[in-house]
Amino acid sequence: MSQVLLGDTPVIHDLIGIGFGPSNVAMAIALSEHNARVGRREAVTAHFFEQQQGFGWHRGMLIDDATMQVSFLKDLVTLRNPASRFSFLCYLQSRGRLVDFLNQKNLFPLRVEFHDYLEWAAAQVDDMVSYGHEVLAVEPVEVDGVVEYLDVTARSGPETVVHRARNLVIGTGLRPRMPEGIDRTDRIWHASDLLRKVDGLDDARPSRFLVVGAGQSAAENVAYLHRRFPEAEVCAVFSRYGYSPADDSSFANRIFDPGAVGDYFSAPDAVKSKLMEYHGNTNYSVVDVDLIDDLYRQAYREKVLGTERLRFLNVSRLSAVEPGPDHVRATVTSLVTGEETHLDADVVVFATGYHPADPLALLGRVAGHCHRDAEGRVRVERDYRIAADPVLRGGLYVQGGTEHTHGITSSLLSNVAVRVGEILESIVDRGRTAVGDGPALVDGIGASPR
Repeated sequence: MSQVLLGDTPVIHDLIGIGFGPSNVAMAIALSEHNARVGRREAVTAHFFEQQQGFGWHRGMLIDDATMQVSFLKDLVTLRNPASRFSFLCYLQSRGRLVDFLNQKNLFPLRVEFHDYLEWAAAQVDDMVSYGHEVLAVEPVEVDGVVEYLDVTARSGPETVVHRARNLVIGTGLRPRMPEGIDRTDRIWHASDLLRKVDGLDDARPSRFLVVGAGQSAAENVAYLHRRFPEAEVCAVFSRYGYSPADDSSFANRIFDPGAVGDYFSAPDAVKSKLMEYHGNTNYSVVDVDLIDDLYRQAYREKVLGTERLRFLNVSRLSAVEPGPDHVRATVTSLVTGEETHLDADVVVFATGYHPADPLALLGRVAGHCHRDAEGRVRVERDYRIAADPVLRGGLYVQGGTEHTHGITSSLLSNVAVRVGEILESIVDRGRTAVGDGPALVDGIGASPR
């Protein structure tokens, strides 16, 4: 095993980030701005590992006409530092499109454009990241009975490296959720597979698609497939009468305010449940009303013309899927009558959402020091640090999977700029506490070389 070493020990960083999606890109930017402000003596040293060969964020859903559902002002930096050179507006200026964008009078950029912004921002801090590195393990390093450091082992091809950290920031993103017992194949997709797999159908002349789900991704998949394959039937299957509109009204949007995170965290459990119940329709299984209207108009137009390719199998569920060599046999069951409809489809797309990766999965023995609640969920403190035994000196911070502790907005892009600022502040403050309040942080934040 090859190791990156400093003397006879691994390189030591104040923090190591696992994953380099939007959340940890924002973390790297916050670090860069902090270090530029405080100078080398108090700089926070960091490194990130990303399994992908380059930056990428939901590439399979970068449909050409799909727009973001959050304002461009909720980019990686603006709510934390409105003067940042890493803002979406600075990106537009660098691309020569600032005035053109403003003339749209629209807060919501195309998703492909926002992805380009994220790539642009990531490229400016890529000295902090090792792409193509899969994190294999995290091991505790004990000093006098205290876990003082964490050794992170990452692999790139046949080579492995070991870096040592005082703190971890885990930003491993979301995993596609499939119904139990159903695996993804060439004909059974998750919505995240769409653009990666759809080109392979161009010569196949597909005749029918089934799209399962009632949220934004489901509706976008339906609209895209209907447009892309003008001879194919597209069947939407969901248990409701129709798609439900997202509540993006001004007062409801306050659930995405940074202050709402603190309110939710400090609220009693009963209030937490009520807040989720009240405001779930801002984010879960809902669709932009413009897209709903477009789909309804298209379906009605086809009904008038007698060319119905867009079908809505509502108040129904997909009860069985049988893969075949050249099609998928799907059984759709009415929730009202129990009647079964059998359909042969070229592809079945499950727009069934995502679930966060288990933040403790990579932590090995370190996970034994972490606390869970009565329901087995990871306990997370207000500063996004996993609650742990006092023997664990450093912090394990999570960027995701905190809805049960911090509410709807805590893991979303809406909150990323503020969230990374809070995590960085916690790391700096805890580093100072470890060595006293003096300006010379001999063994705290800023002590280790890059």
